[in-house]
Amino acid sequence: MAIELSEEEMRTALFGVSVDPVTPNATAPVVDTISTPPDPSPATRPKKTPGYHTAKLRVTLHVSKVYDGEVEAFVHDSSSLSKLVAEQEAKAAAKKQKYKYLELVSVESISK
Repeated sequence: MAIELSEEEMRTALFGVSVDPVTPNATAPVVDTISTPPDPSPATRPKKTPGYHTAKLRVTLHVSKVYDGEVEAFVHDSSSLSKLVAEQEAKAAAKKQKYKYLELVSVESISK
């Protein structure tokens, strides 16, 4: 059953009687353009971006250049998430500095 309603009847059914129908030739009231700018609220201020926060692993090795010689602590910070990869990077860095004997002490997570 189709009900034939005019545009005015549809508007009153949807919006009620208090709303005036829209007329295309109606002019908008002139608004005074002098106003003060609103104060920026704390929520709209630009926030400082602290950069990327990545977890790092700190590898500590006991290293020596001669067998049963003086042992030094060698610390290497790695940006890898894998403890095995961080350990391999630390050993490679120690070997670059001519350390021959390496002993792993610890691999621990640090944050910036």
